Amino acid sequence: MTRLTSAVRGLVTVLAALLTVTAASATPRASTEPEAPKNFVALRSVDPTIIQEMRYFTPHNFVGERIDGYEQPVCILTRPAAEALHRAQLRLLRKGYTLKVYDCYRPQRAVNHFVRWAEDLDDQAMKGEFYPSVDKTRLFADGYIAEKSGHSRGSTMDLTIVRLPAKPTRPYHPGEPLVPCFAPKEERFPDNSVDMGTGFDCFDTLAHTLDPRIQGEQHANRLLLKSTMEGLGFVNLAEEWWHYTYQPEPYPNTYFDFPVSWKSLVSGR
Repeated sequence: MTRLTSAVRGLVTVLAALLTVTAASATPRASTEPEAPKNFVALRSVDPTIIQEMRYFTPHNFVGERIDGYEQPVCILTRPAAEALHRAQLRLLRKGYTLKVYDCYRPQRAVNHFVRWAEDLDDQAMKGEFYPSVDKTRLFADGYIAEKSGHSRGSTMDLTIVRLPAKPTRPYHPGEPLVPCFAPKEERFPDNSVDMGTGFDCFDTLAHTLDPRIQGEQHANRLLLKSTMEGLGFVNLAEEWWHYTYQPEPYPNTYFDFPVSWKSLVSGR
């Protein structure tokens, strides 16, 4: 009986060990995703009146699919940048306009996605809208795509102006006919923003903020955005009318890679 009991006990011990290993392997691993530093905030918590149309969460962008790292359509910025953007919004509201952001903080994994796409010369599904006059082999050389982006530092945003009352923008339907981003406003993809002469993310020299071919109301609209933003510490990227960086940047040399989501923010702030 003693030998039998010992054998049974040994078998039970082995089974218990196997069950423990199985249970451990079935238990979901704790998330190892990085989190944002404490002074990153959701723009909505600072100014809920600014419209958010987060293009890289959708397939309506030059890649044609949701971009890596965009888990929720939320604009995240460093607090100083968000608060300065709030002050810009107050100035525009008094004139009958509102800001609309297309992109804010951008994780490095999203930039890597752009690079992979740019290197795949066979993928030109969205050329008809976003880069109709640019050979895809030139995207790096011409500066449209780079391996690092100021957006990943948290104080850069892409934005435009919408006249109040704001009308909704219809969703993009994958596969629908594409119209060049520099076509007349009534012909290109509908956007509730004022006419800036090109659409957002237009890979063309016409998107340069002060391109002399942009005149009249389109030029005035760009200058309204530029003067408003620059008056509050933002610096425009001359090649993109929509691109602004708040200075001084809290993280001028750090490129973050936490996902664009509420859970990336400490305590959901």
